[in-house]
This record gives sequence, structure tokens and C-alpha cells, in this order.
Amino acid sequence: METNTIFTRRSIRKFVKRELPINLINEMLNSARMAPSAKNRQPWRFVVFGGEYKAELERCMERGLIREESGVSVLPRSRFGLPDAKNTLKIIREAPILIIIINSNGSSPFVPIDSDDRVTEICDTLSIGAAVQNMLLTAERLGLGTLWIANTCFAYPELTEFLKIDGQLIGAVAVGYPNENPPERSRKSIDEISEFRV
Repeated sequence: METNTIFTRRSIRKFVKRELPINLINEMLNSARMAPSAKNRQPWRFVVFGGEYKAELERCMERGLIREESGVSVLPRSRFGLPDAKNTLKIIREAPILIIIINSNGSSPFVPIDSDDRVTEICDTLSIGAAVQNMLLTAERLGLGTLWIANTCFAYPELTEFLKIDGQLIGAVAVGYPNENPPERSRKSIDEISEFRV
């Protein structure tokens, strides 16, 4: 993996209408499974959607957003994020492939868990983040565009019922050939994010 992909990767929100070869998706998934994980639990599971299967998933997400807007909300203090979630749904519809990310060891974020399970959940989520980053960087190397999506949280009940999964829905990655070349977004300086005690 070229170090350069870390710096050239961008979040893509516009995609070319072009089918993705399955071998490219498999290459992304293969790099994801090689990520480090806490206690080698490898808590990730990936469900790849395309075509009519993806369209059905999109309808589920839309139902969840409508429910949230109606006031029957699972995330009432996050209502300010609904316009962005609607835009995310448009992006999902444009991308040819959507990869759903699941924590196979996790449970719904809407049920309480004890401190031990919370620490395990945090460690597994960090592990999944590493796997997703591997996917994103591999996609960049392959000339693909990706968008790491967390707005699935607004439609959590609808999506998990549709997916019929054991585990915790973490989010999704939209994948396709990019139809834009966004500029680099601002980043905090090293001084702002680090402290040396040496």
C-alpha cells in the first residue's frame, strides 16, 4: 500500500454510473480482514449490496428518516443531522455498491450494557475502524471512490430488521468510480492534536 494513498484519499459523494467488478470489492474486503483487532477478535462483518438488493435497503433507510422526522425518534437530540442524512441517502442511491459494516460481537446501541461490555465494544469499534480504513485506502489505490457513512444510525431499527443480523450496525461504505475530484479538506495541525511528554 503506497503511503501516498493516505494523503490522496477523499470522501466521494458523486459517482459514475458504472458497474464495479466483484474482484475489486473482494480486494477491498481482503485488505479489511487484515486489519489489527483487539485480542484478534476480528469483529467485523461486511454485507455487500448492489442492484435491487441495494434499492430495497435504500427504501428501509428512507422509512427510518421519515419516522425520525415524524417525531417518533430514536435520536431526538440529533435531529439537526436529518438534512445531512437525507443527502447521504441520495449519495447511497447514486453509488453502485454499498457495503454495510457490522460489529459481529456487538449489540444494539439502544440497550444498556455493563462497563466490561462497553470496553469490549470500544475496542471492537476501534478494530472495525482500522478495517474500514484499510478498505478506503485500497479503494483509492484501485481508482475507486468511497464515502464512509454513519448516518445509518437514524434508521437503525428499520435497517437491522431488514438485514436480519446478529450484531451491531456500525455504518456503511458507498463505493463506485468517482465523478468528482474534491479538494483536500482542512486538517488540524500536529501541534493541535498532539502533546509530547518525553
